[in-house]
Amino acid sequence: MANRDVRLTLWSGNNFSVRRIVFRRGGVAVRDLGAFRFNNVLSSFRLRNVVQSSEVTLVLFSGINFQGSFRVFRGSQSVANLSNFNFNNVTSSFILVGRNLTNNEITRIQSTGTPPRDILIIRQ
Repeated sequence: MANRDVRLTLWSGNNFSVRRIVFRRGGVAVRDLGAFRFNNVLSSFRLRNVVQSSEVTLVLFSGINFQGSFRVFRGSQSVANLSNFNFNNVTSSFILVGRNLTNNEITRIQSTGTPPRDILIIRQ
């Protein structure tokens, strides 16, 4: 499955600096970044699918359990400063999958609190 080809690195500082968390080999849903002592500190990230670069989605949520405002990033990319998206130091949960989630799927995730199937779910 495409989820195993997904890579995500999160940084607490702008320009890929300071504290780092790396997710390799799979899609993941983190209900509360407090589990990593990373709540409300995300400032930059690198996102990629190593096989099909366009087939990856990262959804950042301002609240735990996929609630609050959100930002969607589709396709492999590096974001050096989340301030450019008005989302610096506000992420509390996220979903990462090795395909392109539709806006309807994201709305359903937010309304039900249920991430897509076939990914690792991390709770605090």
